[in-house]
Amino acid sequence: MQAQEQHPTTEPEKKEKRVKKDRFTWWQSLLLLIGTLAICLTAGYYISDRFLWEKSDSAQITEQINYYKEEVNRKPNDPEIRVQLGYAYFLKKDYKEAIKQYQTAVSLDKKYYDAYLNLSIVYDKQGDHDKALQYAQKSIKISPLDYKGHLLKGKSYRELKMYKEAKAALDEAYRLKPGNVDTLFEIGKVAEAQGDKKEAEAIYKEVLSFDPLFKPALKALDNIASKN
Repeated sequence: MQAQEQHPTTEPEKKEKRVKKDRFTWWQSLLLLIGTLAICLTAGYYISDRFLWEKSDSAQITEQINYYKEEVNRKPNDPEIRVQLGYAYFLKKDYKEAIKQYQTAVSLDKKYYDAYLNLSIVYDKQGDHDKALQYAQKSIKISPLDYKGHLLKGKSYRELKMYKEAKAALDEAYRLKPGNVDTLFEIGKVAEAQGDKKEAEAIYKEVLSFDPLFKPALKALDNIASKN
């Protein structure tokens, strides 16, 4: 610590320093929030790998973690902050800590939709499709009209090779949000898994008609072409 100056500080000087400190803190928080928005959009956006989170700036993620850890210390019973901290850990690929924060959010609010949705996503990322399905189903009970829960349910069923159930869940997701490329791509994956490559190819091309830069569909088409 720096030694304090010997001469007394006047009250106006104290006030000016405090204002400058507050202004710095406000700008620091704003920059962190802008950074969060840049790579932390909504739960639904990282269901597919098209946004390539692996390339997110590690220093920026560390800043997010530190910021939300401070927010958790300030508001330990706020489930939203817990989910934001969990997501920052998810981006860091610290899935154990991400799950811990999401589960804490659930313990704080049994009906907090985002916590269940994010638990489904992180378990899917770990390859635990039974748990991913379990939390997707819980998210649907809370918010049955949000397509993302149905999408994750369908993806989990596909991974478990329960294709009839997967198709039903994905059809419901697509009904709730027509034109969504994540859902449509998953429907194509189900068709491909069932051996209907022609149908899968047509669906992947439809995905690209909505989003020509959707990398998973481009890769899937290349894989089909290489096997012909």
